[in-house]
Formats: sequence, structure tokens, C-alpha cells
Amino acid sequence: MLTPFDDYPIHQTPAPINQTVSADPNHYDRYWFNGYDRDGAFYLGGAMGHYPNRGVIDAALSVVHDGVEHSVFASGLMPADRSTSVGPLRIEVVEPLRVLRYVVESNDSGLSADVTFRARTEAIEEPRQQILRNNTMIMDYTRLTQWGTWEGTITLPGGTVLTLDASRTWGTRDRSWGVRGVGQQAPTNFPGRTSPQIFWLWVPLNFEDRCTHLALFEHADGQRWLEQSLIVPVLPDTSEPEHLLRSEYDITWMPNRREMASFGLTLNHRDGRSEEIEFEKLFTFRMRGIGYSHPHWAHGSNHGELEFGGESIKLDEFAADDPTAIHIQTLCKVRIGDQVGTGVVEQIAMGPHAPSGLTQEGIAV
Repeated sequence: MLTPFDDYPIHQTPAPINQTVSADPNHYDRYWFNGYDRDGAFYLGGAMGHYPNRGVIDAALSVVHDGVEHSVFASGLMPADRSTSVGPLRIEVVEPLRVLRYVVESNDSGLSADVTFRARTEAIEEPRQQILRNNTMIMDYTRLTQWGTWEGTITLPGGTVLTLDASRTWGTRDRSWGVRGVGQQAPTNFPGRTSPQIFWLWVPLNFEDRCTHLALFEHADGQRWLEQSLIVPVLPDTSEPEHLLRSEYDITWMPNRREMASFGLTLNHRDGRSEEIEFEKLFTFRMRGIGYSHPHWAHGSNHGELEFGGESIKLDEFAADDPTAIHIQTLCKVRIGDQVGTGVVEQIAMGPHAPSGLTQEGIAV
């Protein structure tokens, strides 16, 4: 089937654009955003995913304010033209790689928004992420990451209106596409196995005159199988990011939780200089608020023609042993010398991880 995108010179295969390169049901294409007041007054998260081999599009927006995580969700039949709207939620690419708008029309959940992301940096390409299991590629995707500002308004359930000022509201966005486990998985004849081991840190930080980035995966013994550590210039500087040597982190966990109590980061430059980043924890956002491992609104799950809903959960009501709340972002004030910034430490820690003291399978501590 042809769609309007077939009029652009963007084809990667002989097939029309809306036909994926394989029939893998885990093929996906996703927008993701976060944003935060520089002093931690609020946090926002947003996502929208297309799953063309499942026929699903879903989206969510979530806001943490006064200790409560408010979320709105929609999921439905993916249109053939890959339009970026579902229910009351839509994303507009105003200027590619520079300006994007996220709108949530007024709805029964009480959470609505009209907010615009403007780039502070060029978009950077992260290393391709690939995982094989039983000789099957279960993860193979590319992600771009970009730092920026937010402006606009968000109305919370109950009527509180948050005004996002670009001078005070920073954030990060990403776009990822490829293959990643989404929706109901196909049964196989492979023997059972223990729960997976995952140790993932993703640390994009905003400072006045530069941004920094760390993305890494480690095996249970601490062997690092993916890392990107960068200093990213702030626009109008369009020079290439500075690629750093191996970064070192220091993480301690909250008692009986796989959630950071404290975090530190050492950036190692190629000229021999090192810089220490200090982190002051503000609060933690549960990524389930935008669909990640959500018990009902999980990415790629089938909700028919269209389903819509919302939820509000107090941050202190998320249980330590809840597997739907193990994927998290902790909002932090950060300091390099006399420079003060804001950013997040994203954490997924499942199974053992010797360097940080985790010894149990699953999410037990």
C-alpha cells in the first residue's frame, strides 16, 4: 500500500515505506521525551510508539508534581500512513531535529497539555544496541538523543496549570527504531531460563554551556558491552561532540530497593583530564507512567480500535518489589565545579550486578 511518505526519497528497501523490512512483531518506531523544572518543581515524560507488524499505535504523557505521578494513555489501531496521533494525544514535527510539539487535548483524565520542545544541541546517534538470545536477535535498534528546552502549559487533574518557561525548563528527547521486545511475545520451544540480567544506565545532563551524556550496559560481572560518554556542545555551536574515555560511576542503592540513593560520575577526557559530577537526588519517576512495563498500557499491547485512560499514583506508593516500576529515572541537580545543571539517571537493574553489590535474581535486593 502506498502512503504519502512514498513521495519522498527515503526508501531503505524496494518495498513501500509502510512495509517493514521483516515481519518481526517486535519491530517498532518510537518518540520519547522528558522535561523538568531546573529546581525540580515538576517532571514530565512523554512517549509515542508505532508497531507496524502488530497494527498498534500507543502514546502517553505523564507529569510528576507535588509527589504524585499523573498519566494519560491512549492505544489503538495504527493508521497506514503512520500518522502521529492517537485519541487525544498527538506529536507534531514542526522542524525536523529542532522543534517538536506534544499536544494532549482536553479529556476525561483531567491531564492535558500543549508543550513544545526546542533543541539546545544537535541530535547525536547512540551506538546500535543488539542482544542475541538463543541465537535469535531480540534487540536491535538505533537511537538518537537530543537536549532541549520546553515551553507551553500542562493542566493537571484537579485544575492546577503548570507553565513551562524555556529559560527554566530543560529536558531530553530521543527517537528509536528497530527491534525491541514489545507487546505479547511469541511462544518458543526453548527451555526455560532464569530472569534476564540487565544493568543499564542512561545519564543525559543539561548545563548552561554544554550537555553531557553517558549510556552503558554491563554484564553481571561488570564487563561493559556498550558505552557512549560525551560532551555535547550547545547550539549555535554545531561542532562534533567530544568522545570521552571510559566513564566511572559510583552508585549506592536505597535500602531494599533497586533505586539509587546516591550517584557520582567521573568523566575522563582523552587529554588526561578528569571531571567529577556530583548528583543531588530530587525524586524518582517510574517509567510505567508512559507505558514501560505497565500492567495494562504496556507498549505494543493490543487495545482494539481505540482505548483511553489515566491514572494518578503517589510516588511513595510504588512498591519496591513491583516489576512494573523497576524502570526508573531519578531527577537530580548536578554540579561540575561551579557549574550547576539538571538531568536524570535512568536505571534498569535486574538480576545480579557485582560492581554495585546486587547478588539476587530478578529484582530482589
